Amino acid sequence: MSVYGQNHFTWNGTLRDLHGSYTGFCTGRGRPSMTATLSSSSGLEVLLSTLQNVGDVESTLNILSVLDELLSAGTDGRIHYMIKKGGSEALLTALVKYGHTFSPNYTILIPLLHLLAKVGHKDRRIGMKAEEAGAVLLTLNLLKHNGQHARRTAACLWVIQVFCSSVSTANLIGENHGLDVIYRLIPQYTTKHLHAIKAAINAFSALLCTKANVCSAVSKEYISGFLWLYEDWHSKDNQDVAIAIRHALLCCLLKATDSTAGRQAFLSQGGIRLLYQTAQTCLLSKNLECLVEPSVQLMRKCLPRIPLPVTSDQSAYSFLLPGTPAFTDVSETPDESSDESDAEEAEDNHEANNRDYDDDLETDLNKLRLPPDPDRPKELLTQYSCFCPELSHDFQELDLSSETGDSSTASSSSDDEVVLLNKDRTKTTASRDSSTSDGSYSEMEISSRDMPAAAHLEACDFHSHSSILGTSPGFRTMVRGAMGEASPCQREDEQDNEEDGTEEFYHHTIIDRLLERHGAGIPHHDPKLYCAVASKTKSIPDFSILAFPDFWGHLPPPGHQPMAPRKPNIQRQKVFEDIQRFLKTDDIINHVVFDLEDSNLQCHSDSLRFFSKFESGNLRKAVQVRRYEYDLILNPDVNSSQHTQWFYFEVSNMAADVPYRFNVINCEKSNSQFNYGMQPVLYSVKEALEGRPHWISTGTEICYFRNNFCPAQGRRRTTFYTLTFTITFKHSEDVCYLAYHYPYTYSALMAHLKILQKSVDPAKVFFKQQTLCSTLAGNSCPIVTITACPVSRRWKDLHQMRNRPYIVLTSRVHPGESNASWVMKGTLEFLCSNDLVAQSLREAFVFKIIPMLNPDGVINGTNRCDLNSKDLNRQWSKPDPLLSPTIYHTKGFLYYLNIIGRTPVVFCDYHGHSRKKNVFLYGCSIKETLWQSGSAVDTVGLKEDPGYRGLQTGTQEHQEMGMKFCHSLLSVTKDTRILYSRKLINHIDLDHNMLDHKSHNCFEDDEPPCAEEIEYSGGCPTLKGSDLDSDIDSNMAHVDDDDKEHSAQKHQQDSISQSQQSSIKNHLFPPQTAIR
Repeated sequence: MSVYGQNHFTWNGTLRDLHGSYTGFCTGRGRPSMTATLSSSSGLEVLLSTLQNVGDVESTLNILSVLDELLSAGTDGRIHYMIKKGGSEALLTALVKYGHTFSPNYTILIPLLHLLAKVGHKDRRIGMKAEEAGAVLLTLNLLKHNGQHARRTAACLWVIQVFCSSVSTANLIGENHGLDVIYRLIPQYTTKHLHAIKAAINAFSALLCTKANVCSAVSKEYISGFLWLYEDWHSKDNQDVAIAIRHALLCCLLKATDSTAGRQAFLSQGGIRLLYQTAQTCLLSKNLECLVEPSVQLMRKCLPRIPLPVTSDQSAYSFLLPGTPAFTDVSETPDESSDESDAEEAEDNHEANNRDYDDDLETDLNKLRLPPDPDRPKELLTQYSCFCPELSHDFQELDLSSETGDSSTASSSSDDEVVLLNKDRTKTTASRDSSTSDGSYSEMEISSRDMPAAAHLEACDFHSHSSILGTSPGFRTMVRGAMGEASPCQREDEQDNEEDGTEEFYHHTIIDRLLERHGAGIPHHDPKLYCAVASKTKSIPDFSILAFPDFWGHLPPPGHQPMAPRKPNIQRQKVFEDIQRFLKTDDIINHVVFDLEDSNLQCHSDSLRFFSKFESGNLRKAVQVRRYEYDLILNPDVNSSQHTQWFYFEVSNMAADVPYRFNVINCEKSNSQFNYGMQPVLYSVKEALEGRPHWISTGTEICYFRNNFCPAQGRRRTTFYTLTFTITFKHSEDVCYLAYHYPYTYSALMAHLKILQKSVDPAKVFFKQQTLCSTLAGNSCPIVTITACPVSRRWKDLHQMRNRPYIVLTSRVHPGESNASWVMKGTLEFLCSNDLVAQSLREAFVFKIIPMLNPDGVINGTNRCDLNSKDLNRQWSKPDPLLSPTIYHTKGFLYYLNIIGRTPVVFCDYHGHSRKKNVFLYGCSIKETLWQSGSAVDTVGLKEDPGYRGLQTGTQEHQEMGMKFCHSLLSVTKDTRILYSRKLINHIDLDHNMLDHKSHNCFEDDEPPCAEEIEYSGGCPTLKGSDLDSDIDSNMAHVDDDDKEHSAQKHQQDSISQSQQSSIKNHLFPPQTAIR
């Protein structure tokens, strides 16, 4: 009918057109024509009202036909409009009216049931409405009475499936033996009535949405029955004509195993072995590919949960916090809800993941408020004046043209005030120092004992347990008890003297000869200086070993590294290998080869050797699973049992050209860039000694997915994910390092700052490094000032310098985000360079940089938190001066800048992101920004530079982005004379102007879905062309002989007395038989 193709659909217009096509549409049996009511009601309402009141078959069929054609020709919007107008209630009323008869007319009931299934599928309250109308048990009775009529059975089953969207309705059907009725309708393999059989399986699956029904199905051994049915259909369906039935059986089993009882029943009946065997057969046929994924999901779901092989979920490192008697992890409470369904667990995980994904952004309008008042008295803020030395420095060295004194090391009258920030923590630090075994922190040193000649050094000589990068008890630096009583200047002088003496010692060691022979030559890196700095770094385990990459240095490899291609179905392959662990244990070794808590562990001679007890290292345990496969367990953050993602460890004793599989089995994020082309990074000592000191992205067969491990002590609702990758080492007997991302240690930062300080021209660059505060472990948190020195000491030049606007940059509040430090490294090096843009920025701004807000976390290899087990980025609103000193004093310094009228024009905190690509900028919450600024202009919450898409951003790209960020700061300067100076304009490439940087808004994550299902608790994958509407339309095309007979019958029930009808209805229905 052409009316259904109209561009502008209206119910009234369509009804008028249809009225002309259907003569006598609703005029039979003396009923008035519907056109009389069109003026007061919509056409749809007239149709629905007439459907409930009309008594003749022809009119009812006409109305049902009109409704079906109208809904089929349109979109879901028409169905929702019909639901809004009471369409569900009208169809249910008609069903009750025509179903409660002695001999139901299936000529009406079948299309009515079809239409009800289509509409009810979109109505979230259809189950409750059906209960109120009395249609639930009626439909179940119709099903019981028509088990031998496939078309009627399918129609009833679809309606029951739709009703089960309500838990109470599903329970009602289950209480009235609905599971038994439907289960008996599912036969062994046959080629007849497949649409009805599939409808029965789907209806049974829908009933399993309640725990009561699942328990009933388990107790009646229906789980084993479905396994038997699947095996029967799989073995006999040689022509693949019943793929939809097999798929439906798998989906039903997936639904049944949402509960613990269902999974246990599946496991006890050998379900994993059966599906593993059938899935291997399905892999051989392309037609059966659709059965592999639900089989894999079902096996993953039902694998028994295995506790992590650790003694405690708590971190191997603990730190006694000031003011606390001992650490207790509240997450160690045993799990008392083990029977909780995976569906509920998946929902909880999904909500948690959504909160975690971008939880640094505030989007809740109810939390908007005016800027808070300072959290401390203004009198206390004056102590931060020492961190603005540029305001009081007299620059006397500018008058001495022959003197090359370093202005960055010149003292000022305000420097002594730095001590005030440490007084609160002096007692705590001193007490911790006195509690150590020998009252000292070890100093990294290079021992010459039993040292091979430099000419014969091999990579294997740099194994962590050798003495090359080891320590000697005779060379340790005692921590001075009066650490907080010396002025910052005195402490710096003492440190310089100690370093000078240490460097003289290193000059005669094997490392000097090694450097002379191989010549590391890394820009802005000095191995000997790194050793000296690392010797003063304080760690919880008292690290005494240097990781070779940190000592030797890193050069970015030539060229860009594109995203690694993902091998098709690689996750499936790895999951099959993991399932084999459960089914076939002959080749499983399960031998612990490394344990952070057991230094006396003995390894097999042919196994890999692991080590992670060095700065920023993280690997708690390594277990050899098979000959060339290892499970790796990461160490949670200090004083915590959570936040496992960052890893950095050493591996040795490998054979060349052999693929080794590594499985990091206790990751916590729900997704990772490892699913989209990111690779771990590897550093080879042998390659470095041959002149290629590169961290390189490496690894094949990489994927990231949920596993079946659980916490060792039953922490509730915790799921773990596996990062699996394969490494083929280039050299035998090499020493290699593997890391989540390019490591950047605290010692590297401190050494880098010293090198930068020596690299700048003190007559041009004012570079001042100071200690903002001490951390919980007693390490210093540096704050750096960078600006241009005044041209002269004249008042005008000094005034210009001291009135420059401020820019504050911070980084690395989350230790696992090492890429943030590489970006900061690029920023620091650029600002200290002779580039004209850098010179202009120094002349325009005063930069205050805190390059590492969480030194202790970085040192001890944590991923998210500080030693207090808290995420420091969540402490800004009310930081504790004892437990979160770096945040407390950074916030105090920002308050100080505000009260002296130097509020920063830019504040930027550098971060990394584990699940987004590229380089991008988050602003504050859009709503928060508009609220506090009073701006009427819509701002952007997320800006992204698309220039790095398709690449794995390495250290070169990170440092480049640090430089580009500095370029962008030219746009915020108010001194246009600097911005448009002739020298700078000539320097800038106008065709690629950094002030016209290409970027686009990116409010939502545009990462495509992972090629394979990361979770295993989701729904069954949909089979193409098997949706409910398609099945119903297919059923409407079939007409049974019995249906033809019913359509020819008259309404004989009119001649039967009401008493006779009531008596017959009270009789039991005959026994149900299966569809054949």
